Amino acid sequence: MLKPEITYDDFSKVEMRVGKIVEVQPFPRARNPSYKVRVDFGDGGERWSSAQITNYSEAELLGRLVVCVVNMPPRNIAGFKSEILVMGAPDAQGRTMLLQPDAGAVVGSEIF
Repeated sequence: MLKPEITYDDFSKVEMRVGKIVEVQPFPRARNPSYKVRVDFGDGGERWSSAQITNYSEAELLGRLVVCVVNMPPRNIAGFKSEILVMGAPDAQGRTMLLQPDAGAVVGSEIF
């Protein structure tokens, strides 16, 4: 089911940027299987996220380009400060499949 229509002004409040995963750590304290993921946004610095993407190996994630929402307030997840939302969509089995820009996308660039 689709959500109600929003205005362009509503959409423009969401800041999404291209990031590069530079560190992945296990996160056993999380309620659902998750990693702690550090994402580089170039001039925008680095930020951490708790991400339920354990269907990927740590090696598959390192160096991967991802799309992230960067202007939401941080959330405390099992004592860990998650600063960004790494974007994904479910596959037929309900696993999170990451949204990934093409290889030429510039780290830190805004999604529009």
